[in-house]
Amino acid sequence: MSGPLAGLRVIEMVGLGPCPFAAMMLADMGAEVIRIDRKPVPGAPNPFPMLGTPFDVMARGRRSLALDLKQPMARNTLIKLVSQADVLIEGYRPGVMERMSLGPDVCLAENPRLVYGRVTGWGQDGPLAQAAGHDLNYVALSGMLHAMGRQDQPPAPPLNLVGDFGGGGMLLAFGVLAAVLEARQSGAGQVVDAAMVDGAALLGAMVYGFRAQGSWGDQRETNLLDGGAHFYDCYACADGQFVSVGAIEPQFYALLLQHAGIDDPAFNKQMDSRNWPSLKPKLAEIFKTKTRNQWCALMEGTDVCFAPVLTMAEAPQHHHNQARNTFAQRQGVVQPNPAPRFSRTKTALAEGPATPGQHSVEVLRDWGISDVEIAALQGEHSI
Repeated sequence: MSGPLAGLRVIEMVGLGPCPFAAMMLADMGAEVIRIDRKPVPGAPNPFPMLGTPFDVMARGRRSLALDLKQPMARNTLIKLVSQADVLIEGYRPGVMERMSLGPDVCLAENPRLVYGRVTGWGQDGPLAQAAGHDLNYVALSGMLHAMGRQDQPPAPPLNLVGDFGGGGMLLAFGVLAAVLEARQSGAGQVVDAAMVDGAALLGAMVYGFRAQGSWGDQRETNLLDGGAHFYDCYACADGQFVSVGAIEPQFYALLLQHAGIDDPAFNKQMDSRNWPSLKPKLAEIFKTKTRNQWCALMEGTDVCFAPVLTMAEAPQHHHNQARNTFAQRQGVVQPNPAPRFSRTKTALAEGPATPGQHSVEVLRDWGISDVEIAALQGEHSI
């Protein structure tokens, strides 16, 4: 593996959403991530039909070891791997790993330097810790969901980017690496408790600051960054496509007026929020006079703070994304390349997703498990 995390050994307990996203980030950066998959049961329905297919983009870059952890020998083998790892990450409900006798106390007793990363929606403790939930619920409880959307509509679901991935998986990856750095100084591992409700709230730090200052209100579409301002929003064009405008600074706003051909004096008081409701429909009508491509010809690449709103089919074809290799194609699947970029320890898109158990014997041998033990695991159908 290449990348700044080459040499870091990570065990990932297979799951959905934020945990595999964190594992993908670590693998993209060069860590050796071993995915512990559930051992497939012949004839049983597959609860995760995307697993092991090229479409499971978040599973890229790691080898798969399938274990039946109901078998004592399989559990003991995993403990042996844990003893050699720098990190273990899991995304189960609180208590699940403990019931499998693989909780932090057991693993840290075996490997005192281990960083044990846990990601959940509500956190490891608190009144809601044992309740089911999904991204939307965690973002709702953080106060951030209420701020998103149009004022005459319910809050708009922000895909599952804010909770699962930004406030969950990315927070877990950051926390794990912070703990690894500390462990290399202290010699002691620890548990990282990454909760999506905490992470979603953290992503809203600036907005909470604005609100405390009195410059942000709780009514949607009345604030600077939530579509309240006419100069920070998306607009429909003559062809039904959309463009985005973010001309906040006065010099950028002046360019917006210039390139849009606006000489109406009503637009001169940019930051007077009392005028925003009347200026938005005026600007909307102006954008409807040209197609998206025509507006791109006028504004793209200028300091207007402008970009076309691209579909996921269009984004990989845009000349800027192509110049930066923002996207790649692997096994016929278009996907984002690893990010961020590094000047010296280059990253590269690793191999695509493995089928569950594809590398079981290979991984066990590489991690020092003897052929005798591997044969015994195979004999009891643990791998």
